[in-house]
Amino acid sequence: MTFRQFIELLKPRIALMIALTAITGYGAVATKVDPVALLLLTLAMVLGSAASAVFNHVWDRDIDRLMRRTSRRPMATGAGTPAVGFTLAVVLMAAGMALAHTAFNWVVALHLFLGGFVYVAIYTVWLKRRHWTNIIIGGAAGSFAVLAGAAAVDQTQWMLPMVLALVLFLWTPSHFWALAILLADDYRQAGVPMLPVVVGAKRTAWWILGNSIALVASSLLPWWLGLLGNAYGIIAALVGAVLLGFNVVLVRDPSRRWAGWNFAASMPYLLLLFIAVFVDKHW
Repeated sequence: MTFRQFIELLKPRIALMIALTAITGYGAVATKVDPVALLLLTLAMVLGSAASAVFNHVWDRDIDRLMRRTSRRPMATGAGTPAVGFTLAVVLMAAGMALAHTAFNWVVALHLFLGGFVYVAIYTVWLKRRHWTNIIIGGAAGSFAVLAGAAAVDQTQWMLPMVLALVLFLWTPSHFWALAILLADDYRQAGVPMLPVVVGAKRTAWWILGNSIALVASSLLPWWLGLLGNAYGIIAALVGAVLLGFNVVLVRDPSRRWAGWNFAASMPYLLLLFIAVFVDKHW
């Protein structure tokens, strides 16, 4: 296995997103940001996310071979063996949990484990190949990163982290269903019942819009409840309006072009929400 293939196993872009999510949870609770703590938190979350990613590569290697987007993944091509992959996943998760416990506390380590458990056991093993709700329930995996970041500061402040975890939970379906419209043929070929395969692109577009309405509403809860101020509320409302605008266009024209735009728009939407939390709490 080449170095590039090894890095691909770890899904670094997802690991970075999980780390940023945990940092947001940290920033939502902390009164002062400690750069060393952020570095250690980032490393722990990256290790945990990478562990889940490696397991996903191993478990899904059969269906990955059937999809154009994933057919060249290391496990799908036989560049790595399942035994090595499972061992690496266990080592990475153990290292991440040990770091989280040592640098912070057992609650951070527990949330790290629970995020991996939901992604691996609930999403990858149980639901992904069985039911279209796979990504809805599996989306809870990212929510644990927010809770982990908050617990690294204060385990007793739970209201704002829980609301932000809800935002992450609702963001995942809107984000992933747009991608699934783009990849519907691949999922159909592999027999994976993602929502566009089950109900088609048009109805999926309506599901995305409905879910995004709930997402934007939940993103405004921190402002409405007085947990964050007007700076956050204004940013959340503006970026939410833009996201819903893209969703409405997709309902009118459920094409691959607009599915791609919706998928692309969902990522800066989440990033700007993260930034809004820091702006409101620390600047």
